[in-house]
Amino acid sequence: MNERMVRVNAAGTALAGAYLPGEGKVVVFLPGFASDMQGTKALFLRDECAARGRAMLRLDYSGHGQSGGRFEAGTIGRWAADAEAVIAAAAPERSLVLVGSSMGGWIGLLLARRLGACLAGFVGIAAAPDFTAELMEPALGAAEREALARDGMFFLPNPYGAPTPVTAALLEDGRRNLVLGGPIPLDAPVRLIQGQRDAEVPWRTALRIAEAVRGADVRVTLVKDGEHRLSRPQDLALIAAEVFSI
Repeated sequence: MNERMVRVNAAGTALAGAYLPGEGKVVVFLPGFASDMQGTKALFLRDECAARGRAMLRLDYSGHGQSGGRFEAGTIGRWAADAEAVIAAAAPERSLVLVGSSMGGWIGLLLARRLGACLAGFVGIAAAPDFTAELMEPALGAAEREALARDGMFFLPNPYGAPTPVTAALLEDGRRNLVLGGPIPLDAPVRLIQGQRDAEVPWRTALRIAEAVRGADVRVTLVKDGEHRLSRPQDLALIAAEVFSI
């Protein structure tokens, strides 16, 4: 496998990606909140792309994985800009299939507005657009609100690891980047995969995305026993089928 590292300096921060050369549309994996390009789904898709001779790009936002910067300095808008910078460096003017996992789905929908004719398709895996405003903020208790007012930050329990810092800047920026309040100007094929046992993202979010997308080529797949990570062998097989259907 001749995957090569991609290094980009964006706004003074060193960003990292990994590019696998290949034919056809470039599969771009956009990881979730506090996740990175070494996750199960990212590596699975890399191996699938290698087996099929397809090009793929994995990447880390600032403050994530192998990229520089502090996680606490990140926001939805900044991480979308990070992804755009790595894509521009690794696969300029290539047709792209964006694959967004959880928060990566929000990042992908923001990028869809900017990529124009380069966007060949979008696959959302438990996509979580607008999660800061719709899921985080309504759940804040008095202690979290006090910490935000006092420190500009609180720590969110993380079922997959150490508590995750959530900043006032992240929440404020999230409100500026909401996508579900109106039509999503996306005409390329859209495939949405969502577990109905997802404890983090309501499964009806996938239906809301489908309704908001402007184009007609939209398919939603609900996995009745699927949880948020969708990383079981049968989930991964479903993801591959949807990604390579575009």
